[in-house]
Amino acid sequence: MNQRTLLITLTGPDRPGVTSRLFSVLAGFPVVVADIEQVVIRSRLTLGVLVAYSGGPPTGTGGTLGAMWTAVERTAEDMGLHVELTTGTDLQEKRRRGRLHVTVLGSPLQPAAMAGIAGRIAAAGANIDRIERLSNYPVTSIELSVSGADPDMLRASLAAAAHAHQVDVAVQRSGLYRRAKRLIVMDVDSTLIQDEVIELLAAHAGCLPEVAKVTEEAMRGEIDFAESLRRRVALLAGLPESVFDTVRKELVLTPGARTLVRTLKRLDYRFAIVSGGFTQLTDALVEDLGIDYSAANTLEVVDGVLTGRVVGEILDRPGKARALERFAREAGIPISQTVAIGDGANDLDMLSAAGLGIAFNAKPVVREAADAAVNVPYLDSILYLLGIPRAEVEAADAEDGVVPPKP
Repeated sequence: MNQRTLLITLTGPDRPGVTSRLFSVLAGFPVVVADIEQVVIRSRLTLGVLVAYSGGPPTGTGGTLGAMWTAVERTAEDMGLHVELTTGTDLQEKRRRGRLHVTVLGSPLQPAAMAGIAGRIAAAGANIDRIERLSNYPVTSIELSVSGADPDMLRASLAAAAHAHQVDVAVQRSGLYRRAKRLIVMDVDSTLIQDEVIELLAAHAGCLPEVAKVTEEAMRGEIDFAESLRRRVALLAGLPESVFDTVRKELVLTPGARTLVRTLKRLDYRFAIVSGGFTQLTDALVEDLGIDYSAANTLEVVDGVLTGRVVGEILDRPGKARALERFAREAGIPISQTVAIGDGANDLDMLSAAGLGIAFNAKPVVREAADAAVNVPYLDSILYLLGIPRAEVEAADAEDGVVPPKP
C-alpha cells in the first residue's frame, strides 16, 4: 500500500497544553507519528507534526481525513492558533544527502551577514532545514542545519561570505561524526592565555624588542621554530630562576578559558595543552585548570640561573602533532575524535592531524589551513562549534554553584 503523509503546522501565541491537545485529536485516527518539530521564539510557537498512514484517507473513531482536519482546525481556533495542512506521499526527506551543521558567530551579527550566508547556501543548491540560536552573548551564534551540499565546496563559498561580512563561519558534517569529539588539544600562548610567555620573560631580561621580533617571524612561518626558540632563549641567559614565580602571577587566561575547560570536562572530554613555551609555567596551568595531558619545552637552569638553553628535544611544529597523537593513544581516543586549537604556524601540523582543527584569532596562513576559524576574543565560543548552547552551560554552572562573570 502507498504510504501517505500529512504535515500539520500550528503557529501563533504559545500556551501550555498545545501539543497535548493536538495529539489528543490525532489519537482518534489510525495515523502514526513520523516527525515532530517545535520552536518557540519570543512566546511565538511554530509546531509541525508529520503523520503517516497507509492506503486511502484515514478513518477511525473520529471519522475520515476531512473529519480529522476539521477537528484539528477547531482545536487550533479554540487556542487562537493558525493551522496549515500539507499532504504528501514520501516519508523520506529528500534533502538528507550531505547533512551539515553551519555555525555562524558574530559580534554583532548583522542581517546582511545572514543574508550573505543564506544566499551562498542557496546558490550551492542546498537547503536550510533548521535554524537555532546557541548564544546571544558575549557573541551571537546561530546554527543552521543544512542538507544537500558538498562540505568542502560549501566551506570555501561561506569563507568568502564570512570575510566579506566580518563573521566567523564553520561547516561540519552532521551526525555521529560531530558528536564523537572527546579530546581537546590546545596551544597555550595567545590561545589558552593572552600572553606570549617568552616575551614576559624577555621583559624581565630587558630584551623584549629583540625577542618579539623573532617571535613574529616564527608566527608568520618565516623561520624555523626550533631556530627561533634557540635564538630567543639565548637572550634570557642570566635570569634568576625566581623569575618563574613572578611570571606565573602575570599570566592572564583568555576570556572564556575556564568556562571551556569546565564545560567540556563535565561532558567527559579529555583536555590537553601543547606549548612551544616552558614547563616551568605550563605546569601551573595544568594544576589550576585540571588539564589531563601537557607537553612543553623546559628551560635549563643551573645554580638558580637560566643558562639560555633548552633541555632535551624542542617541541616544535611536528612535535605538537606527535603530542596530539600520543595523547589520543593514551586516552584511547581515535584521531578523528580530537579537536586541536591554535593560532600560529607552529600549530599547523597539529590542526591538520586533528579531526577538527580550529584557528583561534590566528595568522592568515593558519586561518586558511584550518577547518574552522574563530576571530572573537572568547575561548568558550569553541563550545558553539561543538553544538553546545550557552543556556545549557549556564544551567550546568548553576547546578554546580558556579557563577561565571558576565561581560
